[in-house]
Amino acid sequence: MGEVRIGISGWTYPGWRGDFYPRGLVQRRELEYASSRLTSIEINGSFYSLQRPSSYARWRDETPDDFVFAVKGGRFITHLKRLRETDAPLANFFASGVLALGPKLGPVLWQLPETLQYDAETWDAFARKLPRTTRAAAELAGRHDDRLSGDRVHAETDADRPIRHALEFRSRTFASEEALAQLAEHDIACVLADTAGRWPKVDRDTADFRYVRLHGDKELYTSGYTSRALDEWAERVHAWSETRDVHVYFDNDAKGFAPHDAEALIERVERLGGLVTRTGRRRT
Repeated sequence: MGEVRIGISGWTYPGWRGDFYPRGLVQRRELEYASSRLTSIEINGSFYSLQRPSSYARWRDETPDDFVFAVKGGRFITHLKRLRETDAPLANFFASGVLALGPKLGPVLWQLPETLQYDAETWDAFARKLPRTTRAAAELAGRHDDRLSGDRVHAETDADRPIRHALEFRSRTFASEEALAQLAEHDIACVLADTAGRWPKVDRDTADFRYVRLHGDKELYTSGYTSRALDEWAERVHAWSETRDVHVYFDNDAKGFAPHDAEALIERVERLGGLVTRTGRRRT
């Protein structure tokens, strides 16, 4: 069976304090706390700006040995450059400290804006640039430009490990057989995004793992998932995990539902016999 990772998108939310985070827990220990309850977390700050190697190293050290982060690719690449002229931006992204996560580096998530329509040539050129191993990523990072220097650069890896990539598109032009076939050709996971009907919800295997983002099924970013909905998602996750690894992240964070829904889904998948890694042990 594949390994199941279930968590949240980001972890620093003031509204969670006194709710998911116990009252009195200092902010600097929130990641430590969240990672003890969940099995993976998406790093969102990397989407908005290049982070520092020291930050990635700190996040690595504050989490359990068996923990995994997904890292969100920079919007400078996806939203501003729109996947074109990305040689230096990609090098800078991987040089900014992503590799400092070491064995805790999970999939890299690329989220495209709704206004970016599918273009086979553009997407193919970008997909071919993505490093598929940490050694390839380190070589790419070594070609960073002068925007990064000194302690802002981490362009090495302690071992050669595979790097997986996932794509969350928001233009319906990507929900075509041609685009999905191209994702499969490059072994890039098609993100199954639940967005209360706002953006495409495409359930298709295009890689050797599954990547799911749950933004809310009734209200985008706001609504929580009912017990019945979580039961249904648990059944789907368990079925997928019979043949591949599965990553699921709750992004319905506005009212604090995300971490509670993630914990509830973990418990349901465990009861079904799914392999969920948490706090140093595997549960079956």
